[in-house]
Amino acid sequence: MIRHPHHLRLTTHDAQDSVRIEVHGDLDYDSADHLVKEATDQLSARPALTDLHLHCANLGTVDSMGLSALLMIGRRTTEAGVQLHLDDRTTNLDQLLELTGTLSYLTAPLPTGGAETSVTKEMAVRPTGPDVPS
Repeated sequence: MIRHPHHLRLTTHDAQDSVRIEVHGDLDYDSADHLVKEATDQLSARPALTDLHLHCANLGTVDSMGLSALLMIGRRTTEAGVQLHLDDRTTNLDQLLELTGTLSYLTAPLPTGGAETSVTKEMAVRPTGPDVPS
């Protein structure tokens, strides 16, 4: 078996009310599910969790599936009432998140009051598509 030189490796550290997942390598089509599974497993196993930190300093390339994985983790942490942190982001990750308009979504503080975020509310009422008059 040939191993890709930038294969994704995850190292998980936990504290009383937080988990830190160190991400090493590329977050892409081949590896995105691995990160989502690890984050989801941590959320499921720790109902008192308040913070999930993804340490991104050693993150390589992020493709569309990698971005999708981050968005999925963002949805799952919000649903669980857990604050997501993208710590030590690389310049490339910041540029991707800014270009796609997802930086503020993924790094926003948890909403107070209800489980539905303002982003979700805005997206629910804003029509999109070719049939929408301008």
